[in-house]
Amino acid sequence: MTPDWIGEILSPGSIRLDRVTKTGIYARHQIPYLWLIDPLSRTLEILQLDAGRWVIIGTHAEDDLVRAEPFPEVEVDLSTLWLP
Repeated sequence: MTPDWIGEILSPGSIRLDRVTKTGIYARHQIPYLWLIDPLSRTLEILQLDAGRWVIIGTHAEDDLVRAEPFPEVEVDLSTLWLP
């Protein structure tokens, strides 16, 4: 069974693996949504798979309040993700 969504937390030691290798694997398995969470830059990128390619459908940062696919009914306060 294929998940509807994957959240990937990026780290400096594996950023190439996370952004290149893993995103390719997720696309091949037709996972429709991918969130890339970068704690160093305090950003969230929301990507949607469209005809086999990732399209950025949202970018958010710092203390944004986010309602994003595939969970538009849930509000996420990004400030709760980052260490002080």
